[in-house]
Parts: sequence; C-alpha cells; structure tokens
Amino acid sequence: MSASNPSWLSRQLPKTICLFDVDGTLTPSRGIITPEMKNVLSRLRKICAVGFLGGSNLPKQIEQLGPNILQEFDFCFTENGLKSFRLGEPLPEASFIKFLGEEKYRKMANFILHYIADLDIPIKRGTFIEFRNGMINVSPIGRNCTQTERKEFERYDHEHNIRKDFISALQKEFGDYGLKYSIGGEISFDVFPVGWDKTYALRHLKDENFSEIHFFGDKTEEGGNDYEIYNSKEVIGHSVKNPADTIAVLNKLFGV
Repeated sequence: MSASNPSWLSRQLPKTICLFDVDGTLTPSRGIITPEMKNVLSRLRKICAVGFLGGSNLPKQIEQLGPNILQEFDFCFTENGLKSFRLGEPLPEASFIKFLGEEKYRKMANFILHYIADLDIPIKRGTFIEFRNGMINVSPIGRNCTQTERKEFERYDHEHNIRKDFISALQKEFGDYGLKYSIGGEISFDVFPVGWDKTYALRHLKDENFSEIHFFGDKTEEGGNDYEIYNSKEVIGHSVKNPADTIAVLNKLFGV
C-alpha cells in the first residue's frame, strides 16, 4: 500500500490504532520480545493499525523488538516520537540540543556528573548520561550495569528514592530551563523539554483520521513516563503490569 492509501484502511477497524510502550509492556524491561507477543501483534495488525512508542533510541528498540520493526509496525515512535517512522519512512525530527543550547546543556551535564560522583549507592558502572536526539537519559547506577544489577538498583531505589531525589535537585537547580523529568524502566529517568513527553507522538497522527487511539503502558502513575499520554484526552489509556497482562487486555478488547 502507498503512503496515501495505507494498508490499515482495509483492516477490520481502519480508524483504530493501538500504541504500545516497549519496556514492561511489550517486553520485560530491557528484555527481548517473545514469539507469543509477536504472534499477538501480528494478529492485531490484521484488525487495526499498530505502533510502538518508547523512550529509547532506534538501535535499542531494534535490540528488543527485532531487526524488522520498520516493516512489522505501521508506526515506530522512538525517543517519545521525536524520531519516528510511518510505514518504514522517517518523519520530521526534533532536537534536544537545539532547544536547550550547548551552554545550558553543559551546565546541566556538569551538575549531573557531580551529583552522581557524590551519590553514595552500592554500585556504579558506566554511561551515566545517554544523549539522545530529543532528550537525555540519566542513570545513577549507569546503563552498563548487568540485568541482575538493574534489579538490585530498582529495589534499592524504591527504598531510598534515589531517582526522585535526583529529579528534585535538578528541578531546583534548573527550574528556568523549561524541562520535564520522567522516571521510566528500572535504572534511569528521562529529561526533555515540556511537551516532549510521549504525547509528542500524537502530533504525527493528527492527519491520519483515527477515531480511536489506544495506548498501553506500565508506567502510568504520576511521574512515570507513560503518565501524560495515558491521561491524554486524545487517547484511550490501558495500564498494564507486564507483557502477559498486555496480552490479556488485548485478548479482552480485540479477541487476539
């Protein structure tokens, strides 16, 4: 099908799209999609349009969802929709560094690294700031930690509020920067301009004439990175606990 006559127009529900968070919704956190989930999404795609909407960049989404995601999803929204694809073709991008500027970013990066240097936590690894096209991702433990270390930090964080306190310090220091902070996954939080949360992706759907936009996410509580889109008036939100719960909800809604 051509871009002007997309394939979902011939599906059972041509004006419906389902959008999915990745970590904790389609896959275990930083894990790989299961064959069962792939089969469910393939069946769902015969019914309506299907897309994913994650905070990570495209290479990380490919690691989790597989090398053929541009063909297996109608819409691929990475970095909260700031780098996106429709039917495998790229959509216009936005840039965090153009928004903030090098001087402000340098001050913030220095503050973050000093804060982490003084942070007394059991384990520190590497890649504490990951620079992305539309945001930065900050990890107190470092993104190079193992899966076991991720789980240990998540438990420690729940007890000691490491990420929440870190965000409070940044909000106090850089309150005039026009930024938002959102906790996602197990070890990090995102920093992005106000309005550049996951609702940003909805801009790309304005002209598609969808009458129902379903969103599925596991971090829908306030402060979570699915909160804003889950509560958007443009969206029918579904809060899920894990990939198995996602499948259960899809089965109930669409019989897949």
